[in-house]
Amino acid sequence: MSDDERRAFLAEGTRTGKLATTRLDGRPHVVPIWFVIDGEDLVFTTGSGSAKAKAMRRDPRVALCVDDQSPPYSFVSVEGTVTLSDDLDEMLVWATRIGTRYMGAARADEFGRRNAVPEEILVRLSPTKVVAEAAVAD
Repeated sequence: MSDDERRAFLAEGTRTGKLATTRLDGRPHVVPIWFVIDGEDLVFTTGSGSAKAKAMRRDPRVALCVDDQSPPYSFVSVEGTVTLSDDLDEMLVWATRIGTRYMGAARADEFGRRNAVPEEILVRLSPTKVVAEAAVAD
């Protein structure tokens, strides 16, 4: 995929990302997330006490995979580092954008307000390596 095709793929519909972090004891931890794109970065929120938040505080290196589960199958795999923020004003902007993508415009504000709270953190994933393959079954 070209860079433009990759960005379009990541932004299409309501595909979820599968975020991989490493637990303190070295075990892998993979969970689905909702995200939006900001330039090259992927932005999402998570509970500040979640296993993934604890892992990202300890080690900012993560991996994320987004795939199309319909033939001919495509995917984007991103490795990178995250920065974390508890700025509620910034979080409200991004949580509302995420709400728009996954919940629709009618519920975006509700989702934004629900998730821009002190118990959440804003996460920005900056890619260091990207693999993007379209139509892998062709």
